[in-house]
Amino acid sequence: MVTTRRLLPAQRPELYRFSPLDFTAVSLYVAVAAFFAVAGELIIPLLRLIAPSPAAASYGVNLLFYGCVGVLALFAARRVVARDLRVLATRPWFTAAMVPLAVVAMMIFTAVLVVMGGTSETSANQAGLQALIQQVPAWLMVPLIVVVGPFVEEYIFRHLLIGKLSRRINIWICCALSVVLFAALHIVGQEALTVAALMPYLAMGATLVFVYVWTGRNLMFSYFVHAAKNLLAAVFLYSIPPELLDQLQQVQG
Repeated sequence: MVTTRRLLPAQRPELYRFSPLDFTAVSLYVAVAAFFAVAGELIIPLLRLIAPSPAAASYGVNLLFYGCVGVLALFAARRVVARDLRVLATRPWFTAAMVPLAVVAMMIFTAVLVVMGGTSETSANQAGLQALIQQVPAWLMVPLIVVVGPFVEEYIFRHLLIGKLSRRINIWICCALSVVLFAALHIVGQEALTVAALMPYLAMGATLVFVYVWTGRNLMFSYFVHAAKNLLAAVFLYSIPPELLDQLQQVQG
């Protein structure tokens, strides 16, 4: 019987030391996110002058932002990425089976938390994504929300906040920080910080933290789970007519 221990990556302390590229990537991510949270409205008139539509402007900003951070993240974590892919390649059936199971578990956990919270609320981030999907073709959106975005977020919230920071701080504190910051940064500056709005992101963050730690800090496994969840959401949103989606949101509200 194959155990999880045999799937753990070899422990190489040098891969978990913070590098100048890590600080550069995080600084760029935090600076841009903070700017749009605090003063994003100031550049909207400029964006509308250089973009054919608000959707194109929003897509362009996100693509530029995640593209720049993604290049830095991939280069900074390239040795970890290569190692983790080699580890998963030794047990391809494990990845093929556990990624969809983790996504299902995430959806169940989200539903449980929403029911426990007693209310359902669509976050501004989710509403904005749905509006963007209705106006931007899938061949442009999928690379952003399935390939680039999840890698950037797994690099920052799992690899750095847990994999590297846990060398200095207790790992359970790092896990809690990862979950809370992952959830908060998806809604900060867009709406009131309510439990109902946080619930889906708390569930998602907790699931991703669990699979990251469970697989021995395998960045690529948590990335595959994150990407699969986003792909499922994209398929769902692109498959249903916009009119039906609007009706579902009205019923939810």
